[in-house]
Amino acid sequence: MSFVHSIAGQTWRFDSLRQLMAKASPARSGDYLAEIAAGSDAERAAAQMALADVPLTRFLHEVLIPYEKDEVTRLIVDTHDAQAFAAVSHLTVGGFRDWLLGDEANEASLRALAPGITPEMAAAVSKIMRVQDLVLVAQKIRVVTRFRNTVGLRGRMSTRLQPNHPTDDPAGIAASVLDGLLYGNGDAMIGINPASDSLSAISELLKMLDGVIQHYGIPTQSCVLTHVTSSIAAIERGVPLDLVFQSIAGTEAANSSFGVSLAVLQEGHEAGLSLKRGTQGNNLMYFETGQGSALSANAHHGVDQQTCEARAYAVARRFDPFLVNTVVGFIGPEYLYNGKQIIRAGLEDHFCGKLMGVPMGCDICYTNHAEADQDDMDMLLTLLGVAGINFIMGIPGSDDVMLNYQTTSFHDALYARKTLGLRPAPEFEDWLARMDILQQQDGQLRLGTGVPPLFGTALARLG
Repeated sequence: MSFVHSIAGQTWRFDSLRQLMAKASPARSGDYLAEIAAGSDAERAAAQMALADVPLTRFLHEVLIPYEKDEVTRLIVDTHDAQAFAAVSHLTVGGFRDWLLGDEANEASLRALAPGITPEMAAAVSKIMRVQDLVLVAQKIRVVTRFRNTVGLRGRMSTRLQPNHPTDDPAGIAASVLDGLLYGNGDAMIGINPASDSLSAISELLKMLDGVIQHYGIPTQSCVLTHVTSSIAAIERGVPLDLVFQSIAGTEAANSSFGVSLAVLQEGHEAGLSLKRGTQGNNLMYFETGQGSALSANAHHGVDQQTCEARAYAVARRFDPFLVNTVVGFIGPEYLYNGKQIIRAGLEDHFCGKLMGVPMGCDICYTNHAEADQDDMDMLLTLLGVAGINFIMGIPGSDDVMLNYQTTSFHDALYARKTLGLRPAPEFEDWLARMDILQQQDGQLRLGTGVPPLFGTALARLG
């Protein structure tokens, strides 16, 4: 069954739901690279108007990637909650947008609805929403997770303190950790992208971070962003590991390019749970995603990159993660060409993930060869702060010297918290106050008076 729509005497025909979704996507370079994007603004508008008339139930009967060929499709179909979906099952995509913008869609109803929303439904409705729609609906939704603290509560925004170093030098990592903590960063986690994949190097980094957290009683969690199988091996060796990391994508073939499957992720989840290191809860998976990852692996099956990204959130949702991070501009301008496309993609990802019940954060970032700059990132940071993002990145000077890309800095998080009245995770906020790092005074977030005496030997300890 094809989809047809006419504009100003010209008729547009779309031969499948997959093609309609691709043509309806707001313009981005990755879809042009894949040769599936709309050929003109008129064709895109026709596709969006046709998509608005598609019943949500159509997505339950027409899969975009064959069930028998893709385990992510099987996961989406087999775990769909029909009872949760019943509240909106009578709606079209356009009707769903109207419902989401209305008062009936509130925090409680959206939480109940999440298990009934497939990635394709979320992606479809996002394609016909303006930026303000994506912000308005996302800010209604809270996805709260717990490990050693509580992330995602209304009125709060957490940060991942990212102390990367090109040689994993302990002194360099130590300086970044201390700098970040003194700006109130690190409640989502302290997470290192390691320069070395060796198990011994990864284990030493995990032991170092655990020593700092335990010695100073910091209510946060650590992570070294290594392959899930390396995390499993570290756990088997008795290494103190908090969060289990893995990059994931929205198709079986793309995940295979990362060297993972649903079964491997399940093994990692169970290994993490076996350590019982959480004090507030048991959410312990940390996933990273990004529009374009399936296309870059030639594993997108002709599906547009934004819908592939939403499918990755179905993979994440399966494992009750603590954090999910869309690294929105990291892959490069081949997939998101400029600041406008990066801003739109970040808001789409945040909206789709939260609508599906996933605890979304965003690495608000770009590569140096993209047509983007820090002003674009300031706009996305502010919009995501208003939209209720669970966490962002914090890194010295916004410049990752190990991965060579631009992201958000320690003081960017302080800006967002001060401007929007956002606070750190409650347990971490209490610790910051005890350390005289950050204080709430007259409703305002203020830096403390100086370096806490407790940190006097920290650099020597880490180095």
